[in-house]
Amino acid sequence: MGKRVLITGGGSGIGRAMAETFSAQGDRVLVTDQDAAALATCPEDWIAVQGDASDPAHMREVFARIAAEWGGIDVVCANAGIAGPTALVEDVEPEEFRRCVAVNLEGAFLAAKYAAPMMKAQKSGAIIITSSNAGLYGFPNRAPYASAKWAVLGLMKTLAMELGPFGIRANAIAPGCVEGPRIDGVIEREARAKGTTPEVIRAGYEAGVSMRSFVTAQDVANMAAFLASDGARLVSGQVIAVDGHTENPDPKV
Repeated sequence: MGKRVLITGGGSGIGRAMAETFSAQGDRVLVTDQDAAALATCPEDWIAVQGDASDPAHMREVFARIAAEWGGIDVVCANAGIAGPTALVEDVEPEEFRRCVAVNLEGAFLAAKYAAPMMKAQKSGAIIITSSNAGLYGFPNRAPYASAKWAVLGLMKTLAMELGPFGIRANAIAPGCVEGPRIDGVIEREARAKGTTPEVIRAGYEAGVSMRSFVTAQDVANMAAFLASDGARLVSGQVIAVDGHTENPDPKV
């Protein structure tokens, strides 16, 4: 009956595109998200659970339900994340930093922690973590986000080493700027911080990409589906950029 797939942060954006893509190929899908309104729009054949991916109690509940209803898990897309503040490092409040790291890094850790015993028991599985090209470069005015997205790569590499002997693969996707409300908000905040216009910031981002384009959530979802497939059976421990090739992460225009 297809794969059993968990997507955190699956109510909208990249996570929603992932869920739709897996569902369309006949897989069973469970999505978690904090946004009840977004979850209310999920198809009836999905399992939708509201909660915070960085909350251990919530994630224990999610995996208890997976065990009860599916008896195991084949694919975990640790996708939940938040943009965090846009500010110089000296202007970032400690709580803002901690919250950004908690959702982006601790959420991925919890998903892996609770998936690992199930996947080890069945000697198969794929863990896919959503990083960012902010996890490949420095990112001025986004220290919390860049820190978290670099950190998930260390987590992924370690998972690949620990779980590989059990037939379990771990990889990360590093999207570039993904079209949608989140990047629009980032651009607006950066424009205010730099005293310029959103159009100038957007043009600068595009100029720093070889293909001169933002990506879509579907572009990222397509990569997740590949990494979960038998076609990627020996792809593990890798960071796959889906960004049109970033030449300069902080271009000046």
